[in-house]
Amino acid sequence: MTVLVLTSPQDITADLVVAELHERGVPLVRLDPADLPGGADLSAEYVHGDFHCYLSAQGRMVGSRALRSVWVRRPGEPAAHAPGASAWLGAETAQALYGMLYSTTARWMNHPRQAAQARYKPWQLRVAHLSGFAVPPTLITTFPRVAAEFAARYGRVVVKSLSGPPRADPPVALPTTLVEPGTDFAGVAAGPTLLQQYVAKRADIRLTCVGGRLFAARKASAEGQVDGRYGDTGHAWEPAGVPDRIARPVREFMDLAGLAYAAFDFAEDAEGLWWFLECNQGGQFGFVELETGQPIAGAVAAWLGAMPPARP
Repeated sequence: MTVLVLTSPQDITADLVVAELHERGVPLVRLDPADLPGGADLSAEYVHGDFHCYLSAQGRMVGSRALRSVWVRRPGEPAAHAPGASAWLGAETAQALYGMLYSTTARWMNHPRQAAQARYKPWQLRVAHLSGFAVPPTLITTFPRVAAEFAARYGRVVVKSLSGPPRADPPVALPTTLVEPGTDFAGVAAGPTLLQQYVAKRADIRLTCVGGRLFAARKASAEGQVDGRYGDTGHAWEPAGVPDRIARPVREFMDLAGLAYAAFDFAEDAEGLWWFLECNQGGQFGFVELETGQPIAGAVAAWLGAMPPARP
């Protein structure tokens, strides 16, 4: 049975997993939805109560009955590369492609419905709280007065994006930033703003969960560092153990969110407490694997390549 990898050609992280699947002898088809139609083809047929669908890309074809799993990594927008691309053609292609795939019995990493829900920061903060993580006090508001009161209550707060940096060329950096004392919060009225109590951290933690397997990495922070994604801290990622007080909430979060894969970010404070910052359902893991040697790509390949349970 075949694994379907939905991603762009430039996805280096996907390359690691594809290589692992090849080593295991697992058949796969790699498809960028942006290449449909033209660079790839599809067909679905409902006849006499039966369903058959086929996808063809890069000289390989897979049928719905032979599809064991779907890995949604970094897929392009459907029909984005098609001649005469338009919003309507993209919508038509998305209906055809994902409607077909939703109709199969394949396992998903991650299913687009659960993935879309998990991207909403207010929702994931709520699920993190229900799962038992330590979550810093957080405010999302368009009321300047409420923002000022929150900052006054917690003293040191940071401001961060809810959805990440805007798509732009050249790319725009949008780091988590410490709010200066006496800041005028009038600008909050222009758009929803996320404020969070500042966690003075001694290290950043990236925990990758693959089908229940946990891989934690730790990178010591530089003095006064706020956002570990930007700037050189002088430290490298190192493998870290996962305390039971973290492992249990991680698995609870994954169950509540309906995810097979996720990358969690934590801030470790001076007492060793891991504060939940966010969960990225499609987060990168290549940089962690390259620095720590943890076999994350192998774990993803093993999950994707596992045979589905027998049909009743």
